[in-house]
Amino acid sequence: MPNAQSAANNSDYRKGTDMKKQKQTILYARLSVDDGTDRESNSIQNQCIMLEEYAERNDLKPYVHINDDGYSGTGWDRPGWQKIIEEIKADNVSNLVVKNLDRMGRDYLRVGLYMEMFREKGVRLIAINDGIDTLLGEDDFTPFRAIMAEWYARDASKKIKAVMNSKGKSGKPLANIPPYGYVKDPEDKNKWLVDPEAAAIVTRIFNMTIDGMGPRNIATKLFEEKVERPSYYMAQRGIGRYKNTCDTEHLYAWNWSSVTQILGRIEYAGHTANFKGKTADFKNKKYVKNPREEWLIFENTHEAIVTQETWDLVQKLRQTKRRKSNLGEANPLTGLIYCADCNGKLFNHRRSTSSPIRKRDGGKEYYCKPQNFYVCSTYKRTSAKYNKKCTPHVIQTGLVKQIILELLQETNGYIRENKDEFIELIREKTIIKKGETAKTHAKRISKNVNRIAELERIFRSLYEDKALGKISSDRFDEMSAGYEQEQEELKAQNLILQTELEAFNTDNSNIESFIELVNRFTHFDELTPAMINEFVDKIIVHEGEWSEGRSSETGRGRGTRTQKVEVFLKYVGSFNVPDKRTPEEIEAERIKQERIEHERKYKREYRRRMLDAKKNEEKQKPDSAA
Repeated sequence: MPNAQSAANNSDYRKGTDMKKQKQTILYARLSVDDGTDRESNSIQNQCIMLEEYAERNDLKPYVHINDDGYSGTGWDRPGWQKIIEEIKADNVSNLVVKNLDRMGRDYLRVGLYMEMFREKGVRLIAINDGIDTLLGEDDFTPFRAIMAEWYARDASKKIKAVMNSKGKSGKPLANIPPYGYVKDPEDKNKWLVDPEAAAIVTRIFNMTIDGMGPRNIATKLFEEKVERPSYYMAQRGIGRYKNTCDTEHLYAWNWSSVTQILGRIEYAGHTANFKGKTADFKNKKYVKNPREEWLIFENTHEAIVTQETWDLVQKLRQTKRRKSNLGEANPLTGLIYCADCNGKLFNHRRSTSSPIRKRDGGKEYYCKPQNFYVCSTYKRTSAKYNKKCTPHVIQTGLVKQIILELLQETNGYIRENKDEFIELIREKTIIKKGETAKTHAKRISKNVNRIAELERIFRSLYEDKALGKISSDRFDEMSAGYEQEQEELKAQNLILQTELEAFNTDNSNIESFIELVNRFTHFDELTPAMINEFVDKIIVHEGEWSEGRSSETGRGRGTRTQKVEVFLKYVGSFNVPDKRTPEEIEAERIKQERIEHERKYKREYRRRMLDAKKNEEKQKPDSAA
């Protein structure tokens, strides 16, 4: 009689026999969660005991136990079953013994195909409790047993889906295993508790993303620091489906897809998301993801590992594709800079100093100059077609970073010295902005209401024309459908506008959120990707203007170029630190800038005169060929 350890071993070869040297009897046992109340009587150990007693009693030796514990009979990718098929195809099996025919599977078509293969290979199939023994001849009732087994699986699947559907709608998590970073509450299996050790890694992954690192770089970093990968970490603690099959040789082999999966899980913000996916049917166990709109999300069901603001920021960063330079670095400003004229995004162009040497027409070699600037995407896409729909709006990346850093430094200093004044300024600006928006919304709502009433009158008139036979039913249906659709769209628009108007009456907590964000950063000496992602909402770049216009000959700008750049900060929008200088100081600064511009203009004119003189001198030289 086998003990529990030998019964669970899929390769329990007895008495030193070798399957490949002589044909053997396979004693196959299977158990799944679909067996319901029959799990105890159908346990792997009980099945193995019955099968071995039968083999001993009928002299079916030598034999070997092969089991599948925790696998449904509707699927055929079970490791134990696949091993049996390999041995049968290799002509190493004489007998296959199961407790019941449904232990083979619960798909009567596949069961029939496998039984046909057994006959071709000369394998004797025995189902003890069903009285099936292919050596004694065909049993006419066998196909019906297979059909009944499939019906049982179908019925069990429906009941399980009904239970899971009810559970999911009640707000309880459908996931049998909590995500990495959580564990089940010992007192309530439907509640999750934070696992501090794993949660620290999850928090760090989110922070590294905000710092500008991509999933692959994060995975590499965790591997270098020898951080246990999630599957191994959970397997070591007896959690998850890999606890018995986890690869123990590669403990720190983090995969970028694992990082991506962690970053996309809304559960880390403290919410439960049910119905994220499904299986096609009870036979096909392939998992299919549901669209986001089909998810059912219950907020604040457990302790959050990251804040909602952090989770939202990371999702925004992941939606923006950042092309890496040949140095393997992505520009953190990408996705934040927009054109002031066409509202299109600005493209980033970069070339490092490591670019290859190129040759001019004369054969002279030179190094490609390093470049790092942004240009309007609309202009870039249409400039080659000679139908430019926008202007370049070119701006150097370093200049944008300098503007952001100076703004943050000034704002930080102003808040620390004049916190109350800052709060009052933002509140006044918000009230003005809300007032303007409220007026626009109120006008739009009133206009929509009038149009809805007008459409109602039109609809009634059409109905009267139909009743009097002035228009046909088809014509009425065609016209009324368009009016009804317009009416529904206007009602939906008014609902959104009214909701925004009501939100204006609530207290603005964004100011405190911004102050908390400033306090999280102890210094602003250097601009980091984390500071850009945390503080900057968007950047609006205007076209540059030249003090002397453009040259009629070259079409290029002349003089000093100035360019307006608007930086919108999160929570507070566009903010400029109040100018505390006296009128005398402002006037002195203006005079200083005029003097600097005058000196620049003099130098530009001097260079032009020298260049013109050189050109005239070249023209006056006698032709050497003559």
